[in-house]
Amino acid sequence: MSPKLRVGVMISGRGSNMASILAAAEAPDCPYEVVLVASNNPAAPGLAFADERGVAVWAHDHRGMKRAEFDRLVDAAMRAANVQMIALAGYMRLLSPEFVESWAGRILNIHPSLLPRYKGLDTHARAIAAGDGEAGCSVHIVTPELDDGPVVAQARVPILAHDTPETLAERVLKEEHRLYPAALAKCAADVLRSGNPA
Repeated sequence: MSPKLRVGVMISGRGSNMASILAAAEAPDCPYEVVLVASNNPAAPGLAFADERGVAVWAHDHRGMKRAEFDRLVDAAMRAANVQMIALAGYMRLLSPEFVESWAGRILNIHPSLLPRYKGLDTHARAIAAGDGEAGCSVHIVTPELDDGPVVAQARVPILAHDTPETLAERVLKEEHRLYPAALAKCAADVLRSGNPA
């Protein structure tokens, strides 16, 4: 059986993208396996979802801790699980530069806009207000700058005349659930092919 890349997923809430990543990992030919789901919110519903499916979970409340101090705990948990690539799936905290640097090129994120447009929050409202004809989502490599790393995959969704930020978000989220596992699988396969899955 071919080796699979060991992936750690970071969440802050329900983890719907994490759930789609886990579902895709069940396919025999999937090039990755999820070995840890970590959260800065011990009450995140996604943790129970992962635990029920036999995936190891780790959680620690970040409140009262400096960003770099908290990220050192996350880093230790990821390395203890022999994680090789990290997927951010609704993780609502900025990562410290030290953490990003130590995992350079090995952290993916999904963002609900067609990057480089609409970095940050309120992406759907901003796209509608600008009169854009389409919105979408982007999977990108994480760098120290917010939502700024190289884009590895995108999916486009038309903006309809009657759309609200909520209706648009719902349609974009369906595309996120399709796009993220596929992009993660491609990146995992690329790393395995490179022969350097450190």
